[in-house]
Amino acid sequence: MPHGDITHIDIPVADLAAAAQFYGGVFGWDIADVPGFEGYPMWQAPNKISGGGLAPRSEGFTQPRSYVEVDSIDEALAKAVELGGTVLMGKEPITETSSWAVFSDPDGNHIGLYESTTS
Repeated sequence: MPHGDITHIDIPVADLAAAAQFYGGVFGWDIADVPGFEGYPMWQAPNKISGGGLAPRSEGFTQPRSYVEVDSIDEALAKAVELGGTVLMGKEPITETSSWAVFSDPDGNHIGLYESTTS
């Protein structure tokens, strides 16, 4: 995906199975565990483009979070801080070829970043 595209949306839930049934029923999303990411069911919209995951709700994760594809997480975090944002979670690996991070904007919105070396 190009730099700046929304690539993934996580929805925090208390009960993964119940949430999968709910969102699958309401929106017709295909929701399944992906090998290597068990316990984090991923959803895909009928358009086969939009998607994300159902993630366990936690103290710092109570609202849906969009992830934006960037060429460089390090550069995007530096720019966010320069413009008044705050790093909530620095760059962490997902796989050998992908990483993520989270920052808040000046209004307190949490935004995820996604970087892939295969894109």
